[in-house]
Amino acid sequence: RLVESGGGLVQAGGSLRLSCTASGMITSVFNPHDWGWYSQVPGKQRELVAGIVGIGSTSSPSSTNYADSVKGRFTISRDNARKRVYLQMNNLKPEDTAVYYCNTLEGSLPWGQGTQVTVSS
Repeated sequence: RLVESGGGLVQAGGSLRLSCTASGMITSVFNPHDWGWYSQVPGKQRELVAGIVGIGSTSSPSSTNYADSVKGRFTISRDNARKRVYLQMNNLKPEDTAVYYCNTLEGSLPWGQGTQVTVSS
């Protein structure tokens, strides 16, 4: 299952680092997936905010992509040994307030509980 953590209440301009652990998933299953972080606000669909493609090895280097609203502020990364995906969030804005989830880029796994990020102005 996917377990997200690291959210909280922060002032505008602050930073948070979100973590997602693929609990119970073996490495050989985790590694081939491309991963993403998604945000959701009440009444709206989940949106992909950051994605990481590729395992990050010499033969399969990673590439990242971001929603325009977070480019230059958010950084997605992965730790294959720990089966984790991270989202470093800098210069947070009130409009970043949402519940954040991780999943594969296809959204193929059951969704976790997410982690709430609240940015005050």
